[in-house]
Amino acid sequence: MPMHAVTGAIIATMNEPERNPETTHFGFRDVPVGEKKKLVGQVFSSVAGSYDLMNDLMSLGVHRLWKRYFVGTSGVRRGDRVLDLAGGTGDIAALLHARVGEAGSVVLGDINGEMLRVGRDRLTDRGLVRGLEYVQLNAEALPFPDASFDLVTIAFGLRNVTDKQAALNEMQRVLKVGGRALVLEFSQVQPEWFRPIYDFHSFRVLPRLGRLFAGDANSYQYLAESIRKHPPQDALKAMMQAAGFERCEYRNLSAGIVAIHSGYRV
Repeated sequence: MPMHAVTGAIIATMNEPERNPETTHFGFRDVPVGEKKKLVGQVFSSVAGSYDLMNDLMSLGVHRLWKRYFVGTSGVRRGDRVLDLAGGTGDIAALLHARVGEAGSVVLGDINGEMLRVGRDRLTDRGLVRGLEYVQLNAEALPFPDASFDLVTIAFGLRNVTDKQAALNEMQRVLKVGGRALVLEFSQVQPEWFRPIYDFHSFRVLPRLGRLFAGDANSYQYLAESIRKHPPQDALKAMMQAAGFERCEYRNLSAGIVAIHSGYRV
């Protein structure tokens, strides 16, 4: 398929309204709401062992800079209690752990047990034990009391949540007054001229890398599709406002390939 045809199909899919409240998107497919969690779980169980390698290949290593910037501008302080949702292999949790110090703590939460085990093992191998907790959880129904955390983060995970609004509502609920929520996520590329190049990389190069290095092209096809189904910058900002966050804003990185959304509980 020509590159412009791929781009046209992607734009049409992004603008397509929800047809049935009992279905949701799994990539470009419509699936029953109750089935998405299982399908996403299968994707991340499949890629858990090669997840960091594939992130390096997909982004040419730039994801590491995005994550460092994300944590570096988070405002997290020594002694803070932080919840890192969709914490996966633990790279965000490790960066946060270094900043909260011995008086603080980081809870690494993920719905996928295999990803959680990979993250725990990697952090333990690095000698990071004290001040870290691991909880298998669903971001749509967090198992914590109100006002439990100074900061809640989610990096490259919100787009895989079935009910994103419910997850944002829960993030707001578990924050202390004055606490901050941060979302790092793939977003809508801003320069029009760059979009066909980005689409070609996503839909032609990425699945081939998945097949070559992870033995799994389909999971990386889904990951590319899930980015296109995720709300663009202004839509996600509006969802955070609807969840009760104040002072909501976002910052584009790398021409909008990713964006950092921020909001406070007041």
